[in-house]
Amino acid sequence: MKIGSLDVAPVLDGVGHETKDALTRPGVDDPWACHPGQVEADGRLHFDLGGFLVRTGDRVILVDVGVGGVSNDSYTGGDFLDSLRAYGVAPEDVTDVLFTHLHFDHVGWATRKGEIVFPNATYRVHAADWAHFVDAADAAPGAVRKLGPLRDRLAPFDSDVTIAPGLDARHTPGHTPGSTVYVLSGDDGRRALLLGDVVHSVVELAEPDWQAVFDVDPVAASAARNALADEVRDGPDLVVGAHFPGLRFGRVVTVDGARRFRAL
Repeated sequence: MKIGSLDVAPVLDGVGHETKDALTRPGVDDPWACHPGQVEADGRLHFDLGGFLVRTGDRVILVDVGVGGVSNDSYTGGDFLDSLRAYGVAPEDVTDVLFTHLHFDHVGWATRKGEIVFPNATYRVHAADWAHFVDAADAAPGAVRKLGPLRDRLAPFDSDVTIAPGLDARHTPGHTPGSTVYVLSGDDGRRALLLGDVVHSVVELAEPDWQAVFDVDPVAASAARNALADEVRDGPDLVVGAHFPGLRFGRVVTVDGARRFRAL
């Protein structure tokens, strides 16, 4: 897809599965009854894993880098670099790696066995997430091992910033302290929003009261999610969550008075 001077494409890495209780609606006994197509036959939820390739001028930018070499009953990755090469991009070609946040399934290919995977890239993330996941006294050892090698190549930001012409970072805390949405804008006013895990599933763009067990601050996460959904509702803006099927963009539209996501 092209947004102004920016080319954006999904980079698939693998798949994840969670129990459907990972997303709930308080006070609703079976919230998935209205969305039967979103639950697999075994009762689990399917989440595609990966990131996005954004190219503009001489910049080759990745937004999130999948789950990496993880392979267990819930998450399986490993395809990210092959998916990237299919676009003609080698790891050394990448100039910037942007993180929507620092959960394990978004940083998997940042490093591999302590070595930086994209050796010429500058790594960018909101400072609040780095503080939470890496520098905090109670930071998870796995996150420190995975992300610590990036420190000398890190360019954290602590406010909304322009990363490249037409590519802006918008701090949207709730899912994590530094959760960030990346907004791609064209000269014609057309926009595409990379939502990260502000939205895990398309159902969260429908009913406003979904809660995700993964959210650090569920109240703030819900407010951010609904504000974004209402901002783009019935407009031309495209949105995509980090785990949407096929990492496909779509629009938020009104159907019978309710919000719905319609994939392109």
